Amino acid sequence: MKDKLKRFFLDLLFPKTCFGCQKQETYLCQDCEAILEISDIHKRLKIEQLSDLYFALEHKKPLIKTLISQFKYQPFVKELAKPLSSLIINHFKLIEKNRNDFKDFIIIPVPLHIKRLKWRGFNQAEELAKHLSSFFEIPLINNVLIKKHKTLVQTELTGIKREKNVLNAFQCENKEIIKNKNILLIDDIYITGFTIKECARVLKNSGAKKVIGIVVVITEPK
Repeated sequence: MKDKLKRFFLDLLFPKTCFGCQKQETYLCQDCEAILEISDIHKRLKIEQLSDLYFALEHKKPLIKTLISQFKYQPFVKELAKPLSSLIINHFKLIEKNRNDFKDFIIIPVPLHIKRLKWRGFNQAEELAKHLSSFFEIPLINNVLIKKHKTLVQTELTGIKREKNVLNAFQCENKEIIKNKNILLIDDIYITGFTIKECARVLKNSGAKKVIGIVVVITEPK
């Protein structure tokens, strides 16, 4: 009840407006979503530790940069999880991937360190994963992969420093849950890929059979 009242007053004081055209009642209207040009093909990328990587679009349009920024950085707009996850879902629909293609998978979000989670109030990857779990009708598991070391923000680093920053930052608990399992590993953005690749490495070393990455946006697909 408290959450509903809080949401009501927030919507009253700060009504939702589209980040593209300022149309009210939504953070991303259908017209602006169309401008983003969701990919209707799947580009197969060779990425270490990942069996595959799916992304809805490339990091080119100013609007998607704004949406990701508002989702990840202050002032946080947690509710962007729904329209951003819808971009991923629409990509899967366009390439004709359905629930049956991932029926034997489980979903795991890239985790945040506990201190950063408390500071932000939510894990953006987990919020995306909730919607994808519902769409694919497969379990969301958030008690296996954890971030044991606090790291620097990746966007503040360059080159090899990014790789070293996340090396051995993650670990698996309750390993029996993922033994011989196929995993969809969820994050918001793929820049250098060091974070998602390190998570995939830890999952595979802990018994996972296959790890496929899913992100909203990728910077420079190769």
